[in-house]
Amino acid sequence: MSPGEKLDPLPDTFILQPPVFHPVVPYVTTIFGGLRAGKMVMLQGAVPVNARRFQVDFQCGCSLHPRPDIAIHFNPRFHTTKPHVICNTLHGGRWQAEARWPHLALQRGASFLILFLFGNEEMKVSVNGQHFLHYRYRLPLSRVDTLGIYGDILVTAVGFLNISPFVEDGSEYPVGHPFLLKSPSLEVPCSRALPQGLWPGQVIIVRGLVLPEPKDFTLSLLDEAAHVPVTLRASFADRTLAWVSRWGRKKLILAPFLFYPQRFFEVGRSQDAWSLWGGVQSCIPIRETGGASGRQESQCPLGERRSGLGIPCPETPL
Repeated sequence: MSPGEKLDPLPDTFILQPPVFHPVVPYVTTIFGGLRAGKMVMLQGAVPVNARRFQVDFQCGCSLHPRPDIAIHFNPRFHTTKPHVICNTLHGGRWQAEARWPHLALQRGASFLILFLFGNEEMKVSVNGQHFLHYRYRLPLSRVDTLGIYGDILVTAVGFLNISPFVEDGSEYPVGHPFLLKSPSLEVPCSRALPQGLWPGQVIIVRGLVLPEPKDFTLSLLDEAAHVPVTLRASFADRTLAWVSRWGRKKLILAPFLFYPQRFFEVGRSQDAWSLWGGVQSCIPIRETGGASGRQESQCPLGERRSGLGIPCPETPL
């Protein structure tokens, strides 16, 4: 299986937390529930043609000072005479003995699909469907709660998966399909029916990637009569958000503009509010509230912890 293969996306039941698309490196995020035997992390992307090195760290926390312990440090190096991978563990501010693997399975200028498979006593790594290395734990796996990606790497997607549904007789690795990022069914303009409408507690999440030279985009809900009761519009020319009525009347939203070219975003729509999340993760929980527009502290409907914005829907017609 080549990393560029376009296969069906992974079923939702196999995904332990929402995947992340096109994160900006350096990238640090929380691993929900921490690591344990039976989990798998999938990293999809490409190595720049001039890459020197990058690293994927499975960390015990996300503090800057003091530096957290790193249970597993995966560090491909391309700039040496013989490219290789170093694995190591940082404990109490001190690196332990390096473990080195020659014959690097990654290449400059090439795409890749890396699977980190966590067992009871060791981590196994496959690159583009082929086993590459295994690394025995030197710190308890249960301490790991943070993923950090640094260095010269272009990341397309990061997935956190449950491997048990993939178990197949006689196979060392479970199946790891690349995320389907360019499905024709998701081309803009895109519309989807809601057979049961909206009900209390329901949330609709739209994930996307902003184009390199964006102008604006809109998100709308239509009623049974094909009317558009309200539309949320993001304009890149003046970096504003606005409600737009079916008659074209616009009402500006006094809120930060969280969209940037070539950055990942999420927009969530519940029964009475919209919520926006930019591409930068944080450790601030988000709770949707019905107060005035502005930054909120609330529980994201997906359970993720990130910096975001809660925007109440207009209470009166525009």
